[in-house]
Amino acid sequence: MENLYLIATIAGQSVAIHASLVDSVVDLGAIAPVPLAPPHIAGLAALRSKVLTVVCCECALGFAPTQRGPRRAVVIQIDGHHYGLVVGSIEDARVIDEAPQPIRARLEPGWARIAIGMLEHDGEALLLIDPERLIAGADEALAA
Repeated sequence: MENLYLIATIAGQSVAIHASLVDSVVDLGAIAPVPLAPPHIAGLAALRSKVLTVVCCECALGFAPTQRGPRRAVVIQIDGHHYGLVVGSIEDARVIDEAPQPIRARLEPGWARIAIGMLEHDGEALLLIDPERLIAGADEALAA
């Protein structure tokens, strides 16, 4: 379905991710740190016999991490690699028939880097985000 989106929160902001990009949603267990990794890479986790690179979305946006306790992650596959995007919460998958609209507000730099449009759902504005830009992190985006 081309109008299906996963609705989640990152740093208290409601976001939408196109469902075609989402492999699964998981609760993460142990995360092994990776020495010398960029700050937004929380570490590595095992997922169904695969290695999952865990990305702290808050850190990737330039915020301090607030997540405590169990971590929920949206699993994305890019170029054969699996990434777990740690989000605050996951609402559900929703069909949103209206096309994404341009962003008409001034966004903080981290959000401006990953946002590709706005969607409205049940009277709430959702930022439509590009997970690949989120995975790149702030440092890599500045170097490009």
